[in-house]
Amino acid sequence: MTSPPNNAPPRLFDRALLRERQARALRQGAASFLLERVAEDMAERQRAVLREFSDAADIGTPDDQVRAALGDSIRRWRTVDLPFSEAEPLALAPASIDLVVSALALQFVNDLPGVMAQVRRALKPDGLFLAAIIGGDTLTELRQSFAAAEAEVEGGVSPRVAPFADLRDLGSLLQRAGFALPVTDVDRIVVRYDNAFVLMQDLRRMGATNVLNERRRAPSRRATFVRMAQIYAERFADADGRIRATFDIVWLSGWAPHESQQKPLKPGSAKMSLADAVKKAGERN
Repeated sequence: MTSPPNNAPPRLFDRALLRERQARALRQGAASFLLERVAEDMAERQRAVLREFSDAADIGTPDDQVRAALGDSIRRWRTVDLPFSEAEPLALAPASIDLVVSALALQFVNDLPGVMAQVRRALKPDGLFLAAIIGGDTLTELRQSFAAAEAEVEGGVSPRVAPFADLRDLGSLLQRAGFALPVTDVDRIVVRYDNAFVLMQDLRRMGATNVLNERRRAPSRRATFVRMAQIYAERFADADGRIRATFDIVWLSGWAPHESQQKPLKPGSAKMSLADAVKKAGERN
């Protein structure tokens, strides 16, 4: 594999393999419970904005749940694939869209800052970007169990679960991309399974198995998988024997700047100091 240029982002993910696995998951009957939940939440968040959006784009969402959930609240939809190569731009003209959404897709982008900057440019003034990505401590139980099993059985550890961005990093990316009023929050979902092998079957049906470029190519030993499942059950099972799997959905929102938006006060422009404000609050109590 050739190395990227010095100024290019590292290629963490094999996006060709990701597309193959997502297509296979759809053919075999995708496990869509996470995407369905995100679609419902996204519709609620969009309705809370209390404004109409004429032109919307859905970037990279694996299926049509989001567009179906938002329904008639959007006049015109565009579906935009994430670029196959990081050198390719998004198929969106500057200042052409007033709403951009994306669900469970951006966590597999090699150049996330670049994609977010392109989304910002594609939005009309006062346009909204709303996205949900896998992040935080997602699959921390599986990650820990595999690492312990490999160290014990094979004497070393290989990358098996993708690194996920945390809340603070994603908030910083929104600011760097030029979004106004950036907001991030996390929805933690804990799903219970009979065992680790059932969890891994669900991950395959999501098209979400290991697509890291630095993944191990040689097949793992059966003993490693068996030991992983044992460790998982020992460390992360409830009283009834079922195991827990954590999925952190990180929500991102930001606006293309517009003069009508609320502006933060300039440093030194406040009419009351923090000490005075605290004093007045105490007097009222």
